[in-house]
Amino acid sequence: MEVLGRFWARVTATVPDLPPAALLGTAAVAALVVLSPALWRPARNVVTIAHEGAHGLVALAAGRRLSGIRLHSDTSGLTVSAGRPTGLGMVLTCAAGYTGPALFGLGAAALLAAGHAVGLLWVLLLLLALLLVQIRNWYGLWSVLVTGAVVFAATWWFPPIGQAVFAAVATWFLLLAAPRAVLELQRARRRRGARDSDADQLARLTPFPALFWVGVFLVVDVGALVLGATFLFDATTN
Repeated sequence: MEVLGRFWARVTATVPDLPPAALLGTAAVAALVVLSPALWRPARNVVTIAHEGAHGLVALAAGRRLSGIRLHSDTSGLTVSAGRPTGLGMVLTCAAGYTGPALFGLGAAALLAAGHAVGLLWVLLLLLALLLVQIRNWYGLWSVLVTGAVVFAATWWFPPIGQAVFAAVATWFLLLAAPRAVLELQRARRRRGARDSDADQLARLTPFPALFWVGVFLVVDVGALVLGATFLFDATTN
């Protein structure tokens, strides 16, 4: 019981807010990863994890039965769920993928702004553990385990300020990477290489065209970026 108490105290401990200069620095690091072709390629696996994880969470919340998740080395992924092939639950499940990373980032920004950088890292670990049991291929297993190991190392060995910096970089990365993923989706659609994309599936499920859904994804992701940045910078001035 004492061990659990110490663990809970560690998880819920607050850390000082990063000063504005440090917050800008973490945003710059995340932007570099998102904008650099060499860094974006491996980092995009993290976006795929968040994308497919969002599909899975919403599918379960909508009452669908999750059959499994696959992550591939080309940074694509597949979430399979059973249930009605049409209806609101299916629409929400399809819409979750390209909005999920940004909404995860927005939630992370809210936790970080409240001083819960350590708690944020443990929440990420919990979500990765829940995802792990649904993975159905070796590359996906490796990808989630490596990501989890990096987060665990930061949680367990970094000092509080290091944890805050790591959490801030991860938060900015999710917020900045989500809009880029949507822009990549539209480029692939223009080349007619993504006919089974989430947007095209939504076009078949609803009266609205695929381009409308691409626009919805982008509006949600940019809105989450603006709101998340507001949370983080407001915390430094209070």
